[in-house]
Amino acid sequence: MTFGALLAEECARLGVTVEDYLAHYDEAKAVPFDGVDDLVAHLDRWAVCSNKHAQSGRAELARLGWKPEVALFADAFDGPKRLEPVLEALGAGSAEVVFVGDTDHDRRCAEAVGCRFALATWNPRARATDSDIVLRMPADVVELVS
Repeated sequence: MTFGALLAEECARLGVTVEDYLAHYDEAKAVPFDGVDDLVAHLDRWAVCSNKHAQSGRAELARLGWKPEVALFADAFDGPKRLEPVLEALGAGSAEVVFVGDTDHDRRCAEAVGCRFALATWNPRARATDSDIVLRMPADVVELVS
């Protein structure tokens, strides 16, 4: 599996419909990594840029009580997620943001707009490159943006 893949592409690859996937997806089982809830509470401005289906993404945000300034999901992009619409919605330039992610696709999104990329290695699937800012725990983000 390629991390950061579009839901429709993954469903097609696995031979299931998006509708069937969503009917069986339990957003209550999606939990943040340890420390992420505390991180979110300390951020003044933050956004979500995700290939996740909007229905499940919004339900998870609501359940967690998280209120990002901008939350864009798969339905907001023509293809895989991109940071340009997020930056535009935030009214921010690429030099003003740090994109925290855990996939190669996330890294490419940051590179495409010229913003800093920080790798969230609290996800054990994350693989660092020499150019990454490596974050060991969510609290490291607060130090990075302070």
